Amino acid sequence: MAARNTWTRQARDRRADEYEAMIDLYTWTTPNGRKVSIALEELGIPYTAHTVDISKDEQFKPEFLAISPNNRIPAIVDRDNGFGLMESGAILMYLADKVGRLFPTDHHQRYRVIEWLMWQMGGVGPMLGQVHHFVKYNSGKAPYAEARYLKEAHRLYGVLDRHLKDREFVAGDYSIADIAIWPWISRFEWQTIDLDRYPDVKRWYTAIAVRPAVQKGYKIPKDVGDVPMPPA
Repeated sequence: MAARNTWTRQARDRRADEYEAMIDLYTWTTPNGRKVSIALEELGIPYTAHTVDISKDEQFKPEFLAISPNNRIPAIVDRDNGFGLMESGAILMYLADKVGRLFPTDHHQRYRVIEWLMWQMGGVGPMLGQVHHFVKYNSGKAPYAEARYLKEAHRLYGVLDRHLKDREFVAGDYSIADIAIWPWISRFEWQTIDLDRYPDVKRWYTAIAVRPAVQKGYKIPKDVGDVPMPPA
């Protein structure tokens, strides 16, 4: 805790005119990382992206631990106040509240967004992450695990598809809930998911994919290719 507080005090105490950005974003090219870069682009908050290459175990460096005690990306430091924050869901809420957009103030609408944000954090992220591990990276090594997590992936896609049947976005207007879920769906090819099986997910996914902020945020902290698009 002391190390983290020292780091954030140093960030806070620097002269404001040293910066062109308001947020320091520590991230990598993963769905969780892309949530925050997309949100920053959508919200129009100036930021500097700092690469934390998890393929090289950079998330375990002591200087990153001072920012993110769980050694996971993404993390941010707000230069306005030196406030550091880890966990993508918490970061999305913080940034949206900071600007007053993409997160309703109406009590019930706000909790509807939180409901679907928690659905992503507790289901979509962990379960689809296991599909990536067993199906994409370790295919054939654990048939039971592959079948288990693919079955759950299809169940989650079905939940989302049914929910989107009569809705443009998951929780009323476009919000941080959509931003949280979308990057995980963007790896539908890794998950061996045919989006034609889930037409309302496909419609929703495609509509968000072409947003300029999404196109830009997807390529932070580096460009690893175009946003995946399903066949028309």
